[in-house]
Amino acid sequence: MNKIKKVHLSGENNISKDPENFIYKNEYRPQIHYSPKGNWINDPNGMVYYEGEYHLFYQYTPHDTQPDFDRMHWGHAVSNDLVHWDELPPAISPGEDGAIFSGSAVVDKNNTSGFFNEAGSGLVAIYTNNGNNAQPGKPQVQSIAYSKDNGRTWTKYEGNPVLFPTETLDFRDPKVFWHEESSNWVMVLAVSDHVEFYTSSNLKDWFFASGFGSDIPGIHRGIFECPDVFKLQVDEDPNTTKWILTLSIGDRNGVNPNDSEPPAGGSGMMYFIGHFDGKVFTLDETLESFDTIQWIDYGSDFYAAVTWDGIPNEDGRKIWVGWMNNWRYASTLPSKEWRGHMSIPREIQLRTYSEGLRLIQAPISELNQLRRSILSLQDITIKPDMNVLSDVSATKMEIIAEFEIGNAIEFGFKVRKSSSSNQETVIGYNVLNEELFVDRTKSNAVDFHPDFATKHKAPMKPEHRRIQLSIYVDWSSVEIFGNNGTTIISDTIFPDLGSRGLELYAIGGELKVVSLQINDLVSIWENQPN
Repeated sequence: MNKIKKVHLSGENNISKDPENFIYKNEYRPQIHYSPKGNWINDPNGMVYYEGEYHLFYQYTPHDTQPDFDRMHWGHAVSNDLVHWDELPPAISPGEDGAIFSGSAVVDKNNTSGFFNEAGSGLVAIYTNNGNNAQPGKPQVQSIAYSKDNGRTWTKYEGNPVLFPTETLDFRDPKVFWHEESSNWVMVLAVSDHVEFYTSSNLKDWFFASGFGSDIPGIHRGIFECPDVFKLQVDEDPNTTKWILTLSIGDRNGVNPNDSEPPAGGSGMMYFIGHFDGKVFTLDETLESFDTIQWIDYGSDFYAAVTWDGIPNEDGRKIWVGWMNNWRYASTLPSKEWRGHMSIPREIQLRTYSEGLRLIQAPISELNQLRRSILSLQDITIKPDMNVLSDVSATKMEIIAEFEIGNAIEFGFKVRKSSSSNQETVIGYNVLNEELFVDRTKSNAVDFHPDFATKHKAPMKPEHRRIQLSIYVDWSSVEIFGNNGTTIISDTIFPDLGSRGLELYAIGGELKVVSLQINDLVSIWENQPN
């Protein structure tokens, strides 16, 4: 067996003491995920790539660590690599037109809006104004703003609002994209228990096209939020494509208590596969019950994810990021200076399996620049009560492992362990039940909400009697990509910074480790690229 030297992946001692970086050392602060310097953050908004920069806008309360829905702003950060982020001042602020709720941004490269006569192209944001008085009794309307200076300043369109609701109070979260085949802008909008599609030639004048989702059984437990629609290649074949519609389901104490709840409870995301002709989304298969719903993540903390617009065709990837939180306990998190953060960006693809087409997710390759290799093992056998990682200490890391199932009935990793073993987060696989799971019941701070101390499970069958895991551990989260991204569990955790032990365990029998790689991940607040 490989001899393992004692290694410490502390991370916190490597962050510089200058005032700009010192703030990123406070308790639970994510080291490989984006979070604002302070205050409240929720849904990602307006993700767009333009002139060499990735823009991340987000729901932001700049004056409080609690959400202030009457004074919600669009926060703003930019990146050259989707890994290192520069936080900018809030981009769009509330006013007499109402709070700035979720939405999207696009590159108007052909100046269809007429806003960019001098510049030729620019950015247009499309967002929900909440608390708008233009139409009495229906406070949620859609408005637009434009930027001629790479998103640094924004001008609200004098003709706002550009779209009014007809019936419902819930009329929000526009995701807009250019539909090449019909040469039109398309908006998909969350409207209570369904979504609606609208089309426009100029981003100002919108026309109803169709609705989707109101007649699908089992999916209406919560109000729909943050929809997205995009096209993906099947098995990376450019000649075979499908359209994906994603929906976030907000926990609102159940519109219909008989309908399906997200796997981990509270907030969750589902997806549908079909065809979109520029006006109507059509399912490939009829959904007969909630048992056939496809969930995007089986953890508590991946919500409101939407894709980046404007990524160049030569890149070819579809990338998104989600909010790592859950509305059941979002405002009670134990972090003090800020509340909430984003997931790591993920590439999404569509693959064919025996049970049909499935969405898969993988950490973006740009994250590899953070790796600092610590440990590599191959072809070893693990027995019960044997921990080959007892000398490894880590508060943030990447674990890439492949196992061959033997006679162990359960195996996996215990991360962020305390020396007294009263703190740990268990990332494991139950062989008999064919389930991937995360158990955070002993992850330390769990008593801030009764729904937090939980064990989350996801169905995952072995592939050729093997299980593959890619795990990202940060100061306050774990993200697990099982079997090359077919099964995902994303959970926040709040361990003491001194809880840094790591264990590879097996229960009930032996386990063969085909390969194991452990990498330290350099803090994104320290390792700024040249």
